Amino acid sequence: MNESTTLNTGVSTFRLTLNKFKTYLSKPYNVILLLLGIVLTVTTVAPIVAIVQDTFKIHAGTIDAYLTGQSEGYTAVNYIDLFTSTMAKTNLWTPLLNTVYLAVGTCIVSIIYGGLVAFLVTRTNLAWRKYLSSIFIFPYIMPQWTLAVVWQNMFNSNAVTGTSNGLLAALLGINMPMWWCKGLFPSVVVLGLHYAPFAYILIGGIFRNMDANLEEAATILDTPKWKTMFKVTLPMVKPAILSTILLVFGSAMGSYPVPHYLGLTTLATKYVSMNSKYTGEASILAIIMMVFGVAIMLLNQLSLQSRKSYTTVTGKSGQTSKINLGRLGKYIIALVLVILTFFTSIFPICSFAFETFLPNPGDYSFLYTGDTDNLTTKWWLTDENVTENGMYGQKGILYNDTILRAFKGTIWVSVCCALLAGTIGTLIGYAVAKNRRSKWANYVNSVAFLPYLMPSIAVGVAFFVLFSNEHMNLFNTYTLLIIVGTIKYIPFASRSSLNSMLQLSGEIEEAALIQNVPWIKRMTRIVIPIQKTSIISGYLLPFMTCLRELSLFMLLCVQGFILATTLDYFDEMGLYAFSSGINLILIITILVCNTLVNKVTGASLDKGIGG
Repeated sequence: MNESTTLNTGVSTFRLTLNKFKTYLSKPYNVILLLLGIVLTVTTVAPIVAIVQDTFKIHAGTIDAYLTGQSEGYTAVNYIDLFTSTMAKTNLWTPLLNTVYLAVGTCIVSIIYGGLVAFLVTRTNLAWRKYLSSIFIFPYIMPQWTLAVVWQNMFNSNAVTGTSNGLLAALLGINMPMWWCKGLFPSVVVLGLHYAPFAYILIGGIFRNMDANLEEAATILDTPKWKTMFKVTLPMVKPAILSTILLVFGSAMGSYPVPHYLGLTTLATKYVSMNSKYTGEASILAIIMMVFGVAIMLLNQLSLQSRKSYTTVTGKSGQTSKINLGRLGKYIIALVLVILTFFTSIFPICSFAFETFLPNPGDYSFLYTGDTDNLTTKWWLTDENVTENGMYGQKGILYNDTILRAFKGTIWVSVCCALLAGTIGTLIGYAVAKNRRSKWANYVNSVAFLPYLMPSIAVGVAFFVLFSNEHMNLFNTYTLLIIVGTIKYIPFASRSSLNSMLQLSGEIEEAALIQNVPWIKRMTRIVIPIQKTSIISGYLLPFMTCLRELSLFMLLCVQGFILATTLDYFDEMGLYAFSSGINLILIITILVCNTLVNKVTGASLDKGIGG
């Protein structure tokens, strides 16, 4: 009797559990969370496990094999050698310090510059605000290395850097010092200018929507303006500043192109130089970069928990108080910003175009002599393999099969990454919004965002280690690039989708559910049309970012696959006109695509701030 009762109880418990599971799966958003949670956990955790394993692995023909006298197996010698050997300072501590200085400096420059422009555009009567708002985001749209190359073309000189004279040396005979031309200072300035649009968009959004009553109350109490700024205005902007630090620090940590071009040794550049002979130790550098990314995320979470709330008793003010810069002041400050944005946004395009017509790219000495007869179109129009005239057997850019194939590959990878990342991100945003009180939903949301916080080169290294072995070799395939790009760019779409889905009332979908409308039809006929602008942004951002990505893909394929790695290849060959031409093609492609999407959908990065 007891056995029978126990058996029945067991069966009843099993049926109850089964019914609960069936009920759980009857809701589409639960199915999405379950499936994507498993997939994202595997695609995020597996590469990390693989790279941690690689740090202990003995690699034949490398330093760990030499030190252990073995060709295979596992050892801790990589950690011992990297941290304690005579090369520790060169291979670890100096690059680590440089990386931290670069990341911190980039955050400071981007927040001060981007925040100041956001304040001027939103809270003052600055002239030409619409133009400045639109042009200010150009440096982020363009490839990361754009301003680094422009910096070289402007300030390099034969006397100091040993290269051909840049514009300043050729025109005015001014030779800038080495610390200005190469190293930490130019890297911080260039990366800071590149990421300043982050601060502009995030801080500008808060400035624009800030309740003016708080500042008005301080004014009524005769509070000095500087005190109002530091005690009222800045604390309200604190969330945007913390978000900017979160986004910029991780991105700057894994930046390869800017330090590479400007001669700064960082963890990213050191990884690339060490990877062939110090493979295991190089993987430790990638782990260190990942740890920094996760640490920044945890610090941000702590700041969220202790964040203060600033509210007013009288309600939201209907108008924001604009600071009067004066009749001349608003034009003088605007003119200064126009000049600055010209050199960071328009001048790079002109510079790259001009470089492709110079017989010796980077050499502007003809401007000093006035001899313009030597300008040439050979870099574009040579339609046969030429070994002389510095062509190294290459056809011109418009006839070069390697460049044309890389352009097609770039478009293919970008479109696939955008479609996959946009779709998956939209589904995650929808599912999390529908089930936001669930711990599993919060976990899926966090795992989806984690790859974005990790430095790009570290993510590339992790997937390189995972997929470049005899069991699963996807190295140098578009499949691998699409997988990595999708995982890296899902956060763009998931955050955009989540924010918009949280604004969507559940009653709209429930009305369709009462009418027995299938889930697919509810999504395609109701949810997506209502939130199409945010959803399109979730597809647009991965596409734009993928077009100009180098750090993420540089270890996963060779030249000729995508334009970014092909550009690096021509730079190594010394064909700087070709790399300038590729830069120009990339910038024009990105700007054309961005403009088309803006015209068709009305979506814009700076919309709502002043653009």
